[in-house]
Amino acid sequence: MKQASRHKKELKTQFSYNRLWKLLIDRNIQKQELQKMSEVSAASIAKMGRSENVTTDVLLRICEALDCNIEDIMERVPIKELNERDE
Repeated sequence: MKQASRHKKELKTQFSYNRLWKLLIDRNIQKQELQKMSEVSAASIAKMGRSENVTTDVLLRICEALDCNIEDIMERVPIKELNERDE
């Protein structure tokens, strides 16, 4: 039986929520309004702004509030590409 590795494999990609921010702009919706519509905490919205992980419940609430699919609000991108966008 193999021993579990103590170190997690370094990820080369992460999720970007830029599609969500563009969708909000297109629909003229503020982040605070999204928070109320979806009943998602300000902390979760802030995490998404930093491309951090949020629960699938948060994502589902946002999709239901905006009547859209998951690929409409997020995408998987190389970490390098995200860092270059932020600079």
